[in-house]
Formats: sequence, C-alpha cells, structure tokens
Amino acid sequence: MKEVVVIGGGFAGVEAAWQAAQAGARVRLYEMRPVRQTPAHRTDRLAEIVCSNSLKSDEPGTAPYLLKEELRRGGSLVLDVAMQTRVPAGAALAVDRQRFAELITERINSHPEITIVREEATRVADDAVTIIAAGPLCSDALAGEIARLTGGTGLYFYDAISPIVAADSVNTEIAFRAARYGKGGDDYLNCPMDEEEYARFYDALVAAQSVPLQRFEETRWFEACLPIEELARRGRDTLRFGPMKPVGLRDPRTGEQPYAAVQLRQENLMADAYNLVGFQNHLRYGEQARVLRLIPGLEQAEFLQFGQIHRNTYINAPRVLAPTLQMRERPEVFFAGQISGVEGYVESVATGWLAGRNAARLARGLALVEAPPPTATGALARYVSGADAKNYQPVNITFALLEPLAEDERRRFRRKRERHARQVELALREWDAWLQTIQGGEHAPRAAAR
Repeated sequence: MKEVVVIGGGFAGVEAAWQAAQAGARVRLYEMRPVRQTPAHRTDRLAEIVCSNSLKSDEPGTAPYLLKEELRRGGSLVLDVAMQTRVPAGAALAVDRQRFAELITERINSHPEITIVREEATRVADDAVTIIAAGPLCSDALAGEIARLTGGTGLYFYDAISPIVAADSVNTEIAFRAARYGKGGDDYLNCPMDEEEYARFYDALVAAQSVPLQRFEETRWFEACLPIEELARRGRDTLRFGPMKPVGLRDPRTGEQPYAAVQLRQENLMADAYNLVGFQNHLRYGEQARVLRLIPGLEQAEFLQFGQIHRNTYINAPRVLAPTLQMRERPEVFFAGQISGVEGYVESVATGWLAGRNAARLARGLALVEAPPPTATGALARYVSGADAKNYQPVNITFALLEPLAEDERRRFRRKRERHARQVELALREWDAWLQTIQGGEHAPRAAAR
C-alpha cells in the first residue's frame, strides 16, 4: 500500500492527515515551521490560528452550522478539538487559539500512523499519493512547484488580521457585556459610540496611513474580509451597517441603542485577551494605536497584536480539480484548504476531510468518492471543481452554494428561515446515509497498490 504525503500542517493539512490515517493509510505530514516561518505565524504548532479565533456561526439552521455538523458526524479532528477548547462567542464557535493548536499538535503527534516531518517540501514525487494543503502562505519554492503542476494557474488576494487587546486595559465603565439580540447572553464586550464619537473615529480612520502593498501588483481584496479602512471608504455609514452595527444592543448607561458599537470577542479560556471583531486592517502600527484608542472604552488599550496584512495564494481550481479534489491530469495529487480556493477555517477543514478520505482510498486501491450534492461539503467540492474558471474567487459556505429545494418543498416552506432549516435537515439525512456507505467500503479488504 502506498503512503499518503500531506504537505502543510494547517487546518486542512491536519484534518487530511487524520482522516487518511483513520481510514487505514500511513501518513507523512510535512510542516516547514519552525525551520522556515511565514509572515503571519508565530509558533511551530500545527493548526496555528493567525486570523480571527472564530469558526463562525454554529446556530442550527444556518449554512455554517450545516458544514460543522457534517464534519462532527464525520469524525473531524479539528471540530472535535474546537468543541473542547471553545470560548464564549454567542451563536458562534470560537476557540482558545493557543490551547486549540496545542491539542491538535498533541493528537497528531500521538497517532501511530502519522509521522511529522519538520522540513520544507519543495517537490511532489511522481509516484506519491500527495495532498497539497500548504495554505495561502506557502513558501516560494513550493509555490513554484504548484505552478508547475497546475500550469501556472496561481491567483492571489490580500487578507488581513484583526488587532487583539489585553482585557484589563478595556474600560468596563464604558464597555458593556452583551450579544446582539441576546444571542449568547453577555459573551461580547461592546464599546458604544454616539454620533460625534463615530464621526471623529471615522475621519481619523480614513485619513490614517496604511502599510504599502507589493509594487507592480493589482490590489485584490477578498470581499468577506475587507480591511476596515477600505470598507469605511465605501461610505460614511458603511461601518454602522457592517462590523459596527448597533442593532440588538442597549447601552446600560442610557438604556438606548448606541449610534455605533465596536464588539470585542474573547480570545482564550483565561479571558485575558479580546479581539476587535471585524477590525482587520493594514494600517501602520502607530496609526492603529492612535485611531483605535479613539474608540470609547479603548482609550488606554494595550495591544497584544496589531492588525496585519498578508498575501494569500490560491489555484484556479476549476481548471485542474475534480469533485474528488484530485487533479484531473495528475490523479495522485490532491489539493485542500485555502490553496484550493475555499475561504474560511471550517471550509478548509471540509476539503481536508474529503481529500484525506480519498487519498487513503487511492493508496489502498479503493474507488474514490464524491460528497453528496445536497450537502455543504458536496457543495464546496462542486464549487472548486466546477465554478466559472474565468472569474474564480474564494468562497465561504452559504445557502447560495447548496442545491435549492424542489418546487413543492418551496411552496410548503414559504419563509426563508423555514426553507433553510429544511435544507439543513435534508442535507444531514443524505450525509448520514452516505457516511454509512463509504465507511463500510473503507473497511473492505485492501486491494494491491497499483
């Protein structure tokens, strides 16, 4: 039986390695850190979180919930650890990033069928079953190898990281605990603004100096993760209807809804750090400190991490990938994670889950599988393999990606919330039946490796 090689120890890579090993394959997992670092990572731990510590909504009836639930039912390592290390975040699933990475690393290290290789992978062997899950910050050498494999279909966009402040530096005489509409009780800290405070903050933000991007490159932002200063430039009230929307909040000092509000989400289980939700940016550090301290309650904020900007690379997957996540021209090579053009932690986990299962099946001489079309995992695989290659952009899971309900079901469930709940119900029913089928096949006698 062939060995499965996984390149990259991020969300997709650790999930792919775990699933392949659980499905009966021997796995070599390559992670170049700490031999070589990236511009965003700080440690040598696997699945280190460099952006937000939120894995987004886990509210039943939503598309992000559906994807998480599929993975939980499929035995996902990452979702299991996320549930063990979660911190209060309202309806969202957020984790203690340090403990999360520590526990993932421990679990991978202790698996008897996984060997971690701490060196940079720069080539993909012609006869190896390989999963490339190097993430958007892969090394230049590996990026060159990916370009060779894919015929130079690499694309990129710029992504940004939110600032983190020390909890004891937030003025809680101003900042108050609450979640919008009471979802999650008092899981967030909220810094309220009146109209004058908002105007002062807005003017300072749009006038602040940014860090220059790479020369000779077109700036391509990912719409779901725009830097806050770029979002602000789209209109004076854009922030009030986006990350600073005050709806569903009441300032206990006035009993009224504030004009705008900045939400802070708990970073870790010790609750000694909070990140500014939706405040990813690429301002100079000194400018960040000056502008963000104009937020009421953050006048004396101690910044544990400033916002940052980095370039994310991804392939034009529809040109090269099949729904199994293997290359059409090189079927022994799989792609998973953000490098394949999905955006988001859980989306990366889902592609790692499917690639890991299929790589193990290929190594064992078993038929490969495609996730059912009505499911969230199936929808992501369908997108990366079948989207319009001319306008391919990274994507999060949404109901727009899922197969719509049949016409009779749409007439039966007229409200959007009801239709979505029905889509989730049907998808999970199909997912459970499919899991039983493929898990039975994975325990069949192994065929001789080809």
